Amino acid sequence: MMIEQILDIWLVVINVIAYSTMSLDKSRAVRGRSRQRIPEKRLFTLAAIGGAVGIWIAMLTRRHKTKHRSFVIGVPALLVLNVLVYGYIFYFLLRG
Repeated sequence: MMIEQILDIWLVVINVIAYSTMSLDKSRAVRGRSRQRIPEKRLFTLAAIGGAVGIWIAMLTRRHKTKHRSFVIGVPALLVLNVLVYGYIFYFLLRG
């Protein structure tokens, strides 16, 4: 399998995991299970390593963390960072 395909699969998997994790946290928040909540640090980590799209889609569709300024500003910023980093990898390192 070529490295491009591995990176493509990574981006799909990490975004599915990010969306699922954010959705799980929303479900736990609604049910009042504060002890079982997902730490915000983990959500930001998922966004930073390539899952910003999944986190952002979950924010919009599940209406979760939309009142948290750190998420409203941070997740789109991490999305831009993801595009720059992975775009650089695809364009310059793998296809250049």
